[in-house]
Amino acid sequence: MHAESAAVSQPTARVRECLDRGQFAEAQREAQALLASSPADRDALYMLAVAQRLQGQLAEALETLERLQSLHPEYSRLYQERGHGHVMRRDAKGAIEAFEHAVRLNPALPASWKTLEALYRMSGREADASIAGAHVAKLASLPAAIVTARSMFADGEIEAAESLVRRYLLTHGDHIEGMRLLAQIGMKLEVLDDAELLLEGVLQMEPGYRAARLDYVQVLLQRHKHRQAREEVRRILEEEPDNRACRTAQATISTELGECEQALKLYGELLSETPDHPELHLSVAHTLKTLGRQQEAIEAYHRAAEVRPGYGDAYWSLANLKTYRFTDEEIARMRAAEAAPRAALADRFHLCFALGKALEDRGQYGESFAYYERGNALKHSECRYRPQYTERNTAAQIEVCTREFFAEREGWGCPGEAPIFIVGLPRAGSTLIEQILASHSQVEGTMELSDIPRLVQQLRGRGGEEDSNYPGVLRRLAREDFERFGEQYLADTQLYRRAGRPRFIDKMPNNFRHIGLMHLMLPGARIIDARRGAMACCFSNFKQLFASGQQFTYSFEDIARYYRTYVELMDHWERVLPGAVLRVQHEELVADVEGQVRRILEFCGLPFEAGCLEFHKTARRVHTASSEQVRRPINTEGLEQWRHFEPWLGPLRSALGPLAER
Repeated sequence: MHAESAAVSQPTARVRECLDRGQFAEAQREAQALLASSPADRDALYMLAVAQRLQGQLAEALETLERLQSLHPEYSRLYQERGHGHVMRRDAKGAIEAFEHAVRLNPALPASWKTLEALYRMSGREADASIAGAHVAKLASLPAAIVTARSMFADGEIEAAESLVRRYLLTHGDHIEGMRLLAQIGMKLEVLDDAELLLEGVLQMEPGYRAARLDYVQVLLQRHKHRQAREEVRRILEEEPDNRACRTAQATISTELGECEQALKLYGELLSETPDHPELHLSVAHTLKTLGRQQEAIEAYHRAAEVRPGYGDAYWSLANLKTYRFTDEEIARMRAAEAAPRAALADRFHLCFALGKALEDRGQYGESFAYYERGNALKHSECRYRPQYTERNTAAQIEVCTREFFAEREGWGCPGEAPIFIVGLPRAGSTLIEQILASHSQVEGTMELSDIPRLVQQLRGRGGEEDSNYPGVLRRLAREDFERFGEQYLADTQLYRRAGRPRFIDKMPNNFRHIGLMHLMLPGARIIDARRGAMACCFSNFKQLFASGQQFTYSFEDIARYYRTYVELMDHWERVLPGAVLRVQHEELVADVEGQVRRILEFCGLPFEAGCLEFHKTARRVHTASSEQVRRPINTEGLEQWRHFEPWLGPLRSALGPLAER
């Protein structure tokens, strides 16, 4: 086969058949016909380049690859094909560079590794040749289906890779590399419970498989299981103390557990070895931001952008401070980097959101909106959010969690009043409420804890959100189950409570979907609904690029449907659990700080303390996008910002319906 196996569409299958039969001119004609109607078709461009090379049309083939790279810069096979072209031109240096780029993007390319092994030996690079040979041997030892699926996964063909590896495992039973790959796909798709279970199976079969153990550390981090992740890291470092991936994970864990000074020390040690590592500079900056050391954070973000020009995440992180103002020169650099034909998708949407904020700050609202809209479209293209699952779950919550349901379970759960849950939508003022409460002598602020979502995932079962046992399973659980859930929650969250205060805050916003479960397991907990006007809240989410999750925020239709569902469910909780949830309207809190603070403290059973009115003076770690805003006195400047964009918000207003005016 002249083009390595990859997932292709039905039309390009005809081109592949021609290549396999050696009909290169026919393959070229078929590919060109496809490109006439779909000029950006990745597979057609790739196969056109293959057909051109195999007919000796090297200049045309390399030109086609340039076009392919401008459209799909992360596609590994284009670099492999470029390498083959350079081999035909007897350009060993160019070929090595191209094949090295290919295997960096996609380590499951046997042809690239084989050719690299030969080129390295010709160049006298015996050590590199041995490494390439080891990769060749490793890939040759694996089933072809697993190699193909891993290659698909590396090139972004996630669903095809998942389908192929699942079929293989169903037919052939457990296979370590197949299970590991399926776990990595689960991590990519945020199906984290499946990924964790698969990696546990891999490590039971082969405890010494260090790469799989590092994957396991990453899934534990994504699931916020920091205690377990730390133990796994300790285990690896005992055997391999210089493992950089593990040392980086160690620093990340320290940041997540609030040990920020320790994290900075660990990052500093890593940077002393690799001072031009952009991701490390970014991590340092995030940690400094969490500590409130804004100027140092800005310098670290600048350094990340300096060592990797066009690094979208560094520019977005500066914009996400909400207080940083970009210079003319920085805006020009961002524009050029975003428009560069070879910019990666992630860099491009990060830059779009950063440019949206930079231009908004300058009052250039039309162009600002254009960048926000483009950034959201790019981000939405890689999201898998399906609003019907959320809406179906909401309907099920309303059906299951009735007033009679709770009356029959009165007095169930774990006693105690330690937790204060703050729920709602992101960008609705929850961080402000958290900062006010965390300024009280009896209350500790923690972070957006994942314990409730993790319990829900456990109750949901293996079917996932689209085929869920939850919330129906709540009817079948016994009194002692809810008591155990509550006790486990209090025990697990102790890891994040360092000040020894009797009360603590869990500010996971999406917990509004699980108030019924929370009430049954912790009936003494206080629940606060951070509410903001629909237009302001939804557009603020549209402007925000989240580090992970919140995939409903990248289109007006999805945001509006989610907001409508949120209001519907909160109205239901108010009917069936009257008095259990305090709604705090952001606009009212800004207008009457003292009155609303007294109201919040009274609901939580806390005495009034004047320090809660001077919340901006409270020194603490803040992990959310509002970290810099809550370190300033309260102001009204953000309340009506959305109105600057009103000429472009008709689709959002229409999608919200009556809620837009509520």
